Amino acid sequence: MTKAYNSADNLIAQIILGIDEVKGQEVQLLDLRNIENTVCDYFIVCTGTSNTHVSALVGSIQKVVSKAIHEKPFHTEGLDNSEWVLMDYIDVVVHVFQREVREHYNIEELWGDAEITVIGSNE
Repeated sequence: MTKAYNSADNLIAQIILGIDEVKGQEVQLLDLRNIENTVCDYFIVCTGTSNTHVSALVGSIQKVVSKAIHEKPFHTEGLDNSEWVLMDYIDVVVHVFQREVREHYNIEELWGDAEITVIGSNE
């Protein structure tokens, strides 16, 4: 269990570095481990300012994670329009939104029982 936990911590740290490198906004970590029937242990949610910014965030996350810990997302979807891109790293799922789409779906409220940690404050 400790190894998996450390592995997830390292993955989360690398994902956040990737987001920071291209100035992702409103970064939050949702810990889903104490909620029954979840698809993963963590969500990382962040906002990009445009289609181009969302694509750049996804590219940066993939590059940083791949270089540091040799992990690739199991699945990525949403790159066609880059309004909401989901990156599935199995235990950690990353959601990269444009602001309007993030506000519309409001997954932080949908997963209201999750423990939410705000990462940084770069708005």
